[in-house]
Amino acid sequence: MKYLFGPVNSRRLGVSLGVDLVPYKTCSLNCVYCECGDTTDLTTAVAEYVPTDGVIAELDAYLAGSPRLDAVTFSGSGEPTLHAGIGKIIGHLKARYPHYTVAVLTNGTLLHEPGVRKSILGADVVVPSLDAVGREAFDLICRPAAGIDPDTMVAGLVEFRKEFRGTMYLEIFIVPGINDNPAELARLRDACLAIGPDRIQINSLDRPGAAGWVRPMEGSELLAIRDFFSPLEVEIIGKPAPRPQGDARAVNLIKSIMSILRRRPSTANDLLLALGVERGELDATLESMVASGMIAVERLERGAFYRIV
Repeated sequence: MKYLFGPVNSRRLGVSLGVDLVPYKTCSLNCVYCECGDTTDLTTAVAEYVPTDGVIAELDAYLAGSPRLDAVTFSGSGEPTLHAGIGKIIGHLKARYPHYTVAVLTNGTLLHEPGVRKSILGADVVVPSLDAVGREAFDLICRPAAGIDPDTMVAGLVEFRKEFRGTMYLEIFIVPGINDNPAELARLRDACLAIGPDRIQINSLDRPGAAGWVRPMEGSELLAIRDFFSPLEVEIIGKPAPRPQGDARAVNLIKSIMSILRRRPSTANDLLLALGVERGELDATLESMVASGMIAVERLERGAFYRIV
């Protein structure tokens, strides 16, 4: 698959088929915690980075078999709203496959532009990010492309919430030592009150990030931050819920593993749930891929993560 990946066992959306609309690490931010690594094309240019009709054709081929999915999610290795055809693809999904939830994970940097807002209004769920409102903290965490600032982002999110009729979750990624202090949290809380999302999702490092100094937060710290946002509805993003088996579509297991790891480092259990293969087969394949230098292993609190070298 050129533009699709997974399905993956998403912590937020269940069994989710990923749609990747931009070349690897084409993004308007270069976030220190990004599981895809450093941004290689830092841009705010909206363009047809991959063929819109090609993405639709690949979706039709995959979804024709009525796979067991909870969602089709625009995410992957860059910022999906940079793609000029995202609105057409969302419209096609809602017209042809209305039983699937359509979700967009976005960094929210382009939502001040009316055309970008309009392009994703057809989605069922939109999850924008807002990691800091103070300029210093924002720049340290997000390392944005030229012209992006947190005040403009907040204004865009406020406008989007007014126009969007679906479910909006606002994700805040906590980077210890930068945006976990009372002053920055107060700015974030005020921004959330102005935006009015259905829910705030507090996230912390779960997979290896772009910058090695970013560390996960302890559960007690996250609980304290959650309470700071009261009375807003807040949840702490947890680990993926287990599921029995994914669809057995991995004709070429190595290729399927690489497709997932290109977008997100994963544990063996993550891969097992996404690919629906036998544990012994997966373990043997991963061991061979590590030995050949195709992938590497990095240990974090949740376990050993495999990632592309």
